Amino acid sequence: MRRSISAMAAVSALAFVLGACGGNGGSADKSEAPAGATSAAPAAGGGATITVWTDSNRQPALESAAKKFESETGNHVELVVKEFGDVRAEFLTQVSNGQGPDITVGANDWLGEFVANGVVAPIELGDKAKDFNDVATTAFSTGGNLYGLPYALENLALIRNTALADSTPATFDEMIAKGKEAGVKYPFLVQTTDKGDPYTYYPFQQSFGAPVFETNADGSTSKNLGMGGANGEAFATWLSEQGKAGVFETAMTYDIAVDAFKKGESPYILGGPWMIEDFRSAGLKVAVEPIPAPGPKAATPLVGVQGFYVSAQSKNQIVANQFLVDYMATPEVQLDIYKAGNRLPALTAAAQEAQKDEVTAGFAKAAEGAQPMPTIPEMGAVWVPWGVTEAQIIDGAEPVAAWQSLIQNLQAELAK
Repeated sequence: MRRSISAMAAVSALAFVLGACGGNGGSADKSEAPAGATSAAPAAGGGATITVWTDSNRQPALESAAKKFESETGNHVELVVKEFGDVRAEFLTQVSNGQGPDITVGANDWLGEFVANGVVAPIELGDKAKDFNDVATTAFSTGGNLYGLPYALENLALIRNTALADSTPATFDEMIAKGKEAGVKYPFLVQTTDKGDPYTYYPFQQSFGAPVFETNADGSTSKNLGMGGANGEAFATWLSEQGKAGVFETAMTYDIAVDAFKKGESPYILGGPWMIEDFRSAGLKVAVEPIPAPGPKAATPLVGVQGFYVSAQSKNQIVANQFLVDYMATPEVQLDIYKAGNRLPALTAAAQEAQKDEVTAGFAKAAEGAQPMPTIPEMGAVWVPWGVTEAQIIDGAEPVAAWQSLIQNLQAELAK
């Protein structure tokens, strides 16, 4: 999944407002048939039907698992293919009104808004809990409950064109110098736009010790901002320096960056597993490595975890849980999903098999020590102003003043 921060922010902001109001979502026109109504409870002795929302990438693996589930249990799975970018808002709205599917595909950073609005039910892994990557299960957990069946992890890393550079230095400045030695148009590529891209720039910010939110003693995300003070201001100053040097440009969109890398115009690009097939199709041989650090700490990315949620309105939650835990949480199915998107499987056994591929192993290495994408609803108030401020600094705004203003405004918004 290619991350769209504007879309993430728009839906997160809506959910932040809904959660703050204590409601369960907005109204829907109940005269219209839902896109996938929550399944009715089966008659006594009869088989249940569960409706599952998926996207086209995951569809083949789900079809295979569903066929086995149906033959072994007598229950039925109805798959509804959705655009991934539409799922979050539609699920929130429909389930809040007693409609929607029994299960939906989703990402861990939807968790806070889903739980705040009461639209998802806990999942019981039982003995299988030990078979999963700890980061994956932590990412879908809150309040002592697991709310998603994880199937894949994704994160940013440095992607290197091996024909243009034979290695990647450990520090950012050394990487830029080596990139210039390649004699091509760009020493390094990173997507930005005039709205900024705090998800993509986060490893650099983390390198200065300025996490978006603080971490509680139990490892959960605090509601206190962590990116203020001297560390955040040091990151902002560095960001300004890169803008003045032309290393970062707000005109560098995702499509422009990917196209330039495919054309051999840069030895390095900051990107995720969603880019790999594009580069391989263009005939590039790439290596994937940890992100060079501009600050005193490691440049660790945010880890996004993908999985499946069970609707709180489902009348067949036990059947839905059985389908996920017994049929989707298998190495075979998770490897099928991996082959469709190059994301590291959440099941440890499947992940070990997937890491026989050097590119997949590279993304896993780059994620060492990283934190899951924050799931608290307060993220909805942060994404847009955070990104816009970064873009303004790159374009020449006074960095410390701009960053201090960002922090003050966010603190005021979060205190409401």
